[in-house]
Amino acid sequence: MQRREDKALIPWMVGVFLASVLVVFGIGWLLGIEWFLLPIGIAVGVLAAISVFGRRVQTSVYSKADGQPGAAGWALDNMRGRWRVTAGVAGTTHLDAVHRVIGRPGIILVAEGAPHRVKSLLAQEKKRTARVAGSMPIYDVIVGNDEGQVPLRKLQRHLMKLPRNISPKEMDTIEARLSALGSRAAALPKGPMPAGAKMRSVQRTVRRR
Repeated sequence: MQRREDKALIPWMVGVFLASVLVVFGIGWLLGIEWFLLPIGIAVGVLAAISVFGRRVQTSVYSKADGQPGAAGWALDNMRGRWRVTAGVAGTTHLDAVHRVIGRPGIILVAEGAPHRVKSLLAQEKKRTARVAGSMPIYDVIVGNDEGQVPLRKLQRHLMKLPRNISPKEMDTIEARLSALGSRAAALPKGPMPAGAKMRSVQRTVRRR
């Protein structure tokens, strides 16, 4: 499936494999043990090729999801580590949404949708959250490709680079407080919507809910 969409996949994998084998073999040749290191070079080459495959598949997946409603929530749900994600704590019938993440940095509000609508939605949710957060740090992020926004493919990395401000115990405490706020969001899609999905019918379903 990836080969059909990524014509450069096989050349990249083969190139990385051969380069890895040649590097290890060259080191062995300098040391006079090239044939001993050859199997190790092949193993390293296979691992490097698999790594290239995984990265290009991930890039392809994020490229397809980019700009689709629910994509940011999907990316947050797939984060590794001690992150408490509550998708869709605020949203509109146009499928703009704000997701809440609790982690070692504190509280992170992640918004996705049309910039002219989502900024006010994010500001409202940040104000509502601050009422129960006390001195807890609150970060806000808007997912997008414009200036001042964080691209979808870099969202997880952006959150992981934030400083650690609170302990796991404080995470439990603030999560219990925030759970009392409930949600102000309409029913949102579980994951990025397919590019060919009809938005009007989805929005009608959201309004009914």
